[in-house]
Amino acid sequence: MLSNDNDSSANGTASSIDVVRKKLLGYVGFANLPNQVHRKSVKKGFEFTAMVVGESGLGKSTLVNTLFNTALYPPKENTEPSNETVQTVEIQSITSDIEENGVKLRLTVVDTPGFGDFVNNEESWKPILDDIESRFDAYLEQENRVNRRKMVDNRIHACIYFIMATGHALKPLDIEFMRRLHTRVNLIPVIAKADTLTEEEVVAFKQRILADIQHHKIQIYQAPTYEYDDEETMAENKEIMSKIPFAVVGSDKEVEINGRRVRGRSYPWGLIEVDNEDHCDFVKLRQMLIRTHMEELKEFTNNILYENYRTEKLQAMGIQQDPSVFKEVNPVQKMEEERMAHEQKLSKMEAEMKTVFQAKVQEKEAKLKQSEEELYARHKEMKEALDRQRLELEEKRRRLESGRPMTPEKSKKKGFSFNK
Repeated sequence: MLSNDNDSSANGTASSIDVVRKKLLGYVGFANLPNQVHRKSVKKGFEFTAMVVGESGLGKSTLVNTLFNTALYPPKENTEPSNETVQTVEIQSITSDIEENGVKLRLTVVDTPGFGDFVNNEESWKPILDDIESRFDAYLEQENRVNRRKMVDNRIHACIYFIMATGHALKPLDIEFMRRLHTRVNLIPVIAKADTLTEEEVVAFKQRILADIQHHKIQIYQAPTYEYDDEETMAENKEIMSKIPFAVVGSDKEVEINGRRVRGRSYPWGLIEVDNEDHCDFVKLRQMLIRTHMEELKEFTNNILYENYRTEKLQAMGIQQDPSVFKEVNPVQKMEEERMAHEQKLSKMEAEMKTVFQAKVQEKEAKLKQSEEELYARHKEMKEALDRQRLELEEKRRRLESGRPMTPEKSKKKGFSFNK
């Protein structure tokens, strides 16, 4: 009875162990990793730096205030004309902390007053390019520090370039600016004050702008595509990209229409709603910058634009890197490479041994040929000696047979004579 009880208790313990083991093997919990990243990101907060470039009077400050629904730019005050004019493009930064549903965003907007406002705008792009590269240099200097725990990323993640709504084509200043900066920053062209053009004029103007960009091989920002994106996301990205360059209208003031208040501009002929996609592309621009592609803009800046600049900078300083460093190793590929290297080594050794063997054979053949020639010469010499001896003997035999005496010298030499 005791043994049976022990057996049953042992079986019960084993079954409970099996149940626990099955539970552990069935669910590990790494599916919660995105939640951990989400909590960490929300706790840390986000940073985003955007640059706005364009001529004065195109509504840059109004559009920025409209994009982030905050008064980043204070209302402009009417100032009296002055004889003192600014001779260079200024770089001004405005930083603001924005919070939405518990998510904090540290937004920095870099403005470029004075761009395109001079009689000679030949190098008006240079201060902007210098500022972008100086921010890359500052980040590179932080990477080279011993302690890199507190790194500040003030690199430009997106450059919103305002194009005047002329309805014709890009001006030389627009082409030169984008051609100089497209390898350093994510360019997002927008048509400012698009409400001054009709719908047909906007469509034709966009086509001319894209044709000029393609002709001059200017790279503007294109949203990346991923294999695991669903059809809805892919369609949304495609629709956003089809609106580039964005025809936008900015307004941070509300107007009343049909008993509801909307952001827009009121004209004698009608009302332009900023947040109405039938009126302008403002919603698509805001959706790309804030809702869908902010992280992609930051990743492209870090992984492509900054890395290219960093490589050029370090190579200019004479720093070279071994391509095998930090190389991902595939065990199967590594075994295949080692096998191929071993086969190449064997082939090389075989070729060397074959060369040595051929050299030895040639040397031996040369020696054998020389020995053969020496033997042939000796054989020829001995044969000639034998022929001479045979002739002499034949001569003696004929004389003996004919009874002629031999010469005295030869008979004396032999010790006998036939005359005796």
